[in-house]
Amino acid sequence: MAVLINTKLDALLEATSRSFYPTLKYLPKKTRGRIGLLYLLARVADTIADSKHGETEVLLQILKQYNDVAQGRSSTLPDFSEISEIQDNENEAELLRNVKDVVAGLSECDEVDSSLILECLDIIVEGQILDLERFGTAKEGGSISSLKSEEELDDYAYRVAGSVGVFWSKISLTHLMTLPAGKEEEFLKKGIRFGKALQMINILRDIPEDLRFGRCYIPDVTLAEYNLKPDDLMDSTNIDKFRPLYDKYLDLTNEHLEAAVDYIKMLPDKQLRLKASCMLPVLIGQRTVTLLRTGNILDSEERIKVTRDEIKSYARKLLRALIIPGGVRRLLEKNKDN
Repeated sequence: MAVLINTKLDALLEATSRSFYPTLKYLPKKTRGRIGLLYLLARVADTIADSKHGETEVLLQILKQYNDVAQGRSSTLPDFSEISEIQDNENEAELLRNVKDVVAGLSECDEVDSSLILECLDIIVEGQILDLERFGTAKEGGSISSLKSEEELDDYAYRVAGSVGVFWSKISLTHLMTLPAGKEEEFLKKGIRFGKALQMINILRDIPEDLRFGRCYIPDVTLAEYNLKPDDLMDSTNIDKFRPLYDKYLDLTNEHLEAAVDYIKMLPDKQLRLKASCMLPVLIGQRTVTLLRTGNILDSEERIKVTRDEIKSYARKLLRALIIPGGVRRLLEKNKDN
């Protein structure tokens, strides 16, 4: 049974994670399964929260009930049949049809790993619950709501991604590496910023899509400082007015990415696979920020993203950099400037 579950989970991972699966393949075997399992558990929560149909209260109930089962507080999974049928993405629908197997994956973990996974999942679900309570169901054509403060934005980035940086760090310290006691706290803090960097990229790249479904993650109080309202971001001709603020967020994202680079430098030299798994999202993140600086993010027709070919190219460069003395540092520095 364990082999069957692992095979199914791997297939679900590959189908639902365009950018994360290549990173997962680099990970050492000791942590790959645990990190992949957290991804799937979190992706279930994300799929529920981002469902573009259904009543908000129903989605909240399903999300909370699902988390209760995962956390061991309940043994009854919600009925996912209706919510799976309304998914636009067939891979996400298939994930919801197999939630039982995803949760069962926790039984293969020891107590320490399971505790770390569930600690992180609980924080992520809290973020998804806040998202639903603030914005409601992601319905096209409705009014636009926004976050109210920079503190809310930072908290959201922590809950749905920064917390993953903590988990990744703790699971690595458990299975792969050790650090002096005085360095562990610094390592965890940089891990949080690593996760925040990736979430900020998602937020800043997906503005048109989020607006279309009534969600604005740029706080309204900050927009007001630039004489903008959330609705103004629906008009691509407002890019010049929005650009100074947008660039500030890109600068913040780059600062988080710099912390991610420092995080990688703290990894032991012998942990080449762990370094590679961390470097690939940083390389892709750096390239994405560069693209976002030059494009018109408010133009929904101008989809800005790193291509599959570019990702494959980074993977090849990464393998070379890992075996050349100083190659990792040079690759990160060169990529930051391109």
